[in-house]
Amino acid sequence: MDNKACIEQGRTALGIEFGSTRIKAVLTDPEHRPIASGSHSWENRLEDGIWTYSLDDIREGVQDCFRDLAADVKRQYGCRLTTVGAMGVSAMMHGYMAFDRDGTLLVPFRTWRNTITEEASDALTELFGFHIPQRWSIAHLYQAILNGESHVGQIDYLTTLAGYIHWLLTGERVLGVGDASGMFPIDSATCDYNQRMVQQFDEKIAYRGFAWKLSDILPKSLPAGAPAGKLTEEGARFLDPSGTLQAGIPCCPPEGDAGTGMVATNSVAKRTGNISAGTSVFSMVVLEHDLSKAYPELDLVTTPDGAAVAMVHCNNCTSDLNAWVGLFREFASLTGSQISDDELYGQLYRHAIEEGDADCGGLLSYNYYSGESITGFNEGRPLFVRRPDARMNLANFMRTHLYTALGALKVGNDILRNEEHVAADFFFGQGGFFKVRGVGDRVMAAALNSEIRLMETAGEGGPWGQAILASYMLQKEGDESLSHYLDTKVFAGGQVERCAPVAEDVAGFEAFMKDYRAGLAIERAATEALKER
Repeated sequence: MDNKACIEQGRTALGIEFGSTRIKAVLTDPEHRPIASGSHSWENRLEDGIWTYSLDDIREGVQDCFRDLAADVKRQYGCRLTTVGAMGVSAMMHGYMAFDRDGTLLVPFRTWRNTITEEASDALTELFGFHIPQRWSIAHLYQAILNGESHVGQIDYLTTLAGYIHWLLTGERVLGVGDASGMFPIDSATCDYNQRMVQQFDEKIAYRGFAWKLSDILPKSLPAGAPAGKLTEEGARFLDPSGTLQAGIPCCPPEGDAGTGMVATNSVAKRTGNISAGTSVFSMVVLEHDLSKAYPELDLVTTPDGAAVAMVHCNNCTSDLNAWVGLFREFASLTGSQISDDELYGQLYRHAIEEGDADCGGLLSYNYYSGESITGFNEGRPLFVRRPDARMNLANFMRTHLYTALGALKVGNDILRNEEHVAADFFFGQGGFFKVRGVGDRVMAAALNSEIRLMETAGEGGPWGQAILASYMLQKEGDESLSHYLDTKVFAGGQVERCAPVAEDVAGFEAFMKDYRAGLAIERAATEALKER
């Protein structure tokens, strides 16, 4: 069946993901191949000390993204996008979206990027004996309680960005277990919230006298493959105000970007690992055994089907790197040079690898646009520093910024490897950091001292992964596992590029990290001396 017929007969799947800088939609055929896409660029804003997106940003962004997708369908196939076989939404995990019983947002959306919950994070980690990162929804909720914020007593529903969009589209208060695991700890045996910890939390806040219990306000946790409602008339108009999209489309559980990244890289089985590297960077390894203790540098989340995963999540990755590339773009423009982004990034990145010293020549930088909990920072100040005798040249300068984009990630993964003896056989990579092949993968292989694999489809990323989850809901056979479905029906025969670590690079990265760890005192001094305006 050709693509036009698939579209007209609704034999497609749609995934929409809200990333940090882009909302993207991917439409797939019955064989999971992307056949159309749409996107919308957006940026979070720092307002009153809070990183946020407004509800208007969300609504206008997803509508523009869907409009772009529909236009792509029309342009390629000459038909209208009226329905799909199944659909799902995914988004940045964690954060805080609290609503009253009328569906009114009580406080501006607090995204994962905020590091304002240290007190709550520490208290809950001690209470549960389980690391609760600052960006998790439960940390935001408890911090709001500790702060005495008046809205807390009015909460009727607490969810993530993906859960919010799904609620608007279907009316269902549900969440995929992978995304739910970034709100509150999950019991993998039940794919539900850890009931011991739920009870501990309720007992901890009982003296406040709120009308709700924690289970009353959290979305229901669902594993991959479970039905999660259908697109309502109101949901269809929210997504497509033109009235073309029809209601009644089956929807799969909304997931987080970690879960869709695992799906998009076929990394849901034990001893598989994946890395998503863009505005933020995180690595995940599906565990064979429990960790011996809680680590503040490591998060425990789950796959979309509930298996335990050790995650190293870093708030900062490519933002500062992109800013420096932008500076060179501006210089090129001043000289009258016309150069595309692909060519600019390619030339700078390849020069860094081909001509730069393995240890960056003694240069050092920090890419901390925001706080970085892995290394103990609640705020960030991007900075570049060097000794007077450092080998300062363009190649070392760019290599330094490539390395430091992964500095915090390496800190967390060294704990997994050296203290818990947890390792993946290899890591699948996706995201903008890998756009220049032979550079991003080589630097990542050096940082983790592990083989990095890139798939030809990995560029489609999270929205493609969410479309696969929608297809899995419809096409799985009986109790077929997600891992089996991916192995046999999605990735069988797919092209994979492999990059083994280069010994010189590994040694150079280790040398760079000695300065990186020692220089954290410089970064701390910068955050103390340069207060936010």
